[in-house]
Amino acid sequence: MQPNVVVIGAGIVGCALADELTERGWTSVTVLEQGPLFAAGGSSSHAPGLVFQTNPSKTMTAFAAYTVRKYDQLTLADRWCFRKVGGLEVATTPERWTDLHRKQGWATAWGVESRLLDTEECLKLWPMLDRDRVLGGFHVPEDGLASALRAGEAQARRAIDRGARFLAHHQVLEILTTGDRVSGVRTDQGDFPADIVVCAAGFWGPKIGALVGLTVPLLPLAHQYVRTAALPELAGTIDPADEAIRPILRHQDRDLYFREHTDHIGIGSYAHRPMPVRLDELPGPEASEMPSMLAFTQADFDPAWADAVDLLPALGASTVDEGFNGVFSFTPDGFPLLGEHREVKGFWTAEAVWVTHSAGVARALAQWLIDGKSELDLHECDLHRFEEVQLSPDFIEARGAQNFVEVYDVLHPLQPMEHPRPLRTSPFYPRQQELGAYFLEATAWERPHWYEANAHLAEGIDLPARDDWAARYWSPIAAAEARHTREHVAMYDMTPLKRLEVTGPGALELLQRLTTNQLDKKPGAVTYTLLLDHTGGVRSDLTVARLGPDHFQVGANGNLDLDWLLRQNTDPTVQIKDITGGTCCIGLWGPLARDLLQPLVRENLAHKAFGYFRARKIHVGMIPVTALRLSYVGELGWELYTSAELGLRLWDDLWQAGQRHGVIAAGRSAFNSLRLEKGYRAWGTDMTDEHDPYESGLAFAVRMDKGEFLGRDALAKLDPEQPARRLSCLTLDDRSTNVLGKEPVFHQGKPVGYVTSAAYGYTVDSPIAYAWLPAEAATPGTAVQIEYFGRRLNATVAAEPLFDPEMARIRR
Repeated sequence: MQPNVVVIGAGIVGCALADELTERGWTSVTVLEQGPLFAAGGSSSHAPGLVFQTNPSKTMTAFAAYTVRKYDQLTLADRWCFRKVGGLEVATTPERWTDLHRKQGWATAWGVESRLLDTEECLKLWPMLDRDRVLGGFHVPEDGLASALRAGEAQARRAIDRGARFLAHHQVLEILTTGDRVSGVRTDQGDFPADIVVCAAGFWGPKIGALVGLTVPLLPLAHQYVRTAALPELAGTIDPADEAIRPILRHQDRDLYFREHTDHIGIGSYAHRPMPVRLDELPGPEASEMPSMLAFTQADFDPAWADAVDLLPALGASTVDEGFNGVFSFTPDGFPLLGEHREVKGFWTAEAVWVTHSAGVARALAQWLIDGKSELDLHECDLHRFEEVQLSPDFIEARGAQNFVEVYDVLHPLQPMEHPRPLRTSPFYPRQQELGAYFLEATAWERPHWYEANAHLAEGIDLPARDDWAARYWSPIAAAEARHTREHVAMYDMTPLKRLEVTGPGALELLQRLTTNQLDKKPGAVTYTLLLDHTGGVRSDLTVARLGPDHFQVGANGNLDLDWLLRQNTDPTVQIKDITGGTCCIGLWGPLARDLLQPLVRENLAHKAFGYFRARKIHVGMIPVTALRLSYVGELGWELYTSAELGLRLWDDLWQAGQRHGVIAAGRSAFNSLRLEKGYRAWGTDMTDEHDPYESGLAFAVRMDKGEFLGRDALAKLDPEQPARRLSCLTLDDRSTNVLGKEPVFHQGKPVGYVTSAAYGYTVDSPIAYAWLPAEAATPGTAVQIEYFGRRLNATVAAEPLFDPEMARIRR
């Protein structure tokens, strides 16, 4: 029996979702809209309809590509819903022109047709451009313009034909629940029973989420859009039914975009100050004015108009005919918010979705609802990806506003936001500052990437020169720290690693059911294992330490792992707790790690007494420590955990004892190099739930003979020895070249895959890149090429790991 689905919001997302659900046979769908149909008053009602497919995110690109394919086939009353006019982004600075080469690489990696154009080719597409300003352009022929209102209505009418209902002027007052599940929606027009409720209310999402105690972390912000007066240059050139014939034009150097409206030009600007919008200050659904279209503030647009005239001089003879400040949604990281409320089952969100990605998001969510999973990896968009501190109103506002400011900026993949920082710091932070740590930020944690105190160790190291991009957020000190780790001993701050405590009589049963490796071992065992979904996709990888019969410490990848374990736990005897904030961790690694640590502890640390992948409770001096004998850098050593209030003392004791052994503090830059030399994967970067363990090179973490576990049935249908694609290790032939990640990989002249992680291997003295390749190109010795900023770099598939394949250094 199919469920009753109620969708809140009849904007482009609600309409697309109703279409996708009913197409798959779920026809008991009711869409409730507080305003009229189909110009409901949200962002869809005024959206300029730009659909640019290329994005650094593979998933976001796939969303947009599906949106293009779907809307291109839609019509409403014989009028188009999508005009495939193409997209043109022009560069007016050398930095932007360089970045367009990177962007063209993303397009190739994700399967989007694109081309870089010279100045004259740009002018053929947009004759109004100032020839002297344009250095070149990035052209995607299948980008275009979506008519959000027509596309929404066309999808809604298809859904209605299959049985869906769309009801206007229904204001949601309450989400009805029975126990821990939704049971309906109460509106000012009556109640509607529901097994599933999807909040697709756009920037009103936080208000709806609050009805079920859910923080929907988005910030409504005003964005300026104007139409010029009629331009003589366009008179008679465009059929009014077409509206536009030239590509969407983006001038990201000045935070501007342009599109044609027959003989007018529409101009959107992100150049102005962030203008947050308070929902309680907007007109209600009964108001005659459009709630999402606020009064135009001319002074904010004046600098943008001057920049627009500089690029398109013909505008100098024109004026702004009309303008408004339109409300859009921004999240702390720029991605949508998709997923189900954990405490109120059946309540889902599809929020912070722009027209560009609307159909793709709707399809992914429909697949998730009906099949239990989308065919696309959605971890970047998952509602539960944020840490608790990232859900504070001030954080949401600060990061949402910054995302508005940076929406068109040239951003390096390691570039952090600058505010609010610092927010999360480990107990070692004061010492790290004293050592001159260079901090980058992730999940609000300050993470040292190298230490200026080690600059003297980098003197005399022969390293190839780096280009401007590879040299950003990097220092040759990282090479010194990596080599020092291999040769001596170093301390790494591993505190930001997510730590969960799973306890209770049913703890083992729960973890056994959810993971691939055998965890039924004696206390003291540490096991690397995987979380799979029901299709065999890798949801995460975990390091599980059994500290007692019913006590496990789980090293996880982030909040999504906590959310998954909590969802899957139905045993009231099992407690799952995030202990990250109350604890800290030092990775003590290197051939001298035992020499440093042994004098501080009474327990025997010899290899036979404290073996690899074992855990013990010890005391380092007076500090109680949970010690795990493992290493993510491929060297002898331990992860040393203690409570946060004792962390600084632990650091100081290790530091003092390590002086005679030459101990240093080392950062994440060295860490990443060392882990790639060992072939250690990073979930979310190297593999996701789009990949199974065998193609990911993680078959060793699967024990099919351990009994039932989630995903086992799907794995049983696979041939572990014959995956169609493989995560492969590449070494670049020229040691003076480095790549960043997400570049396309070519084999025999054709793009066949993409880079996931990359770093210089300071021990093997070679640039390293991991990449997804088809099986026929993944054999060691195969020659491939990586396209990096428009250049083809020769690389070779290598057997892995590159360093210490016998694991001798770890097990000594």
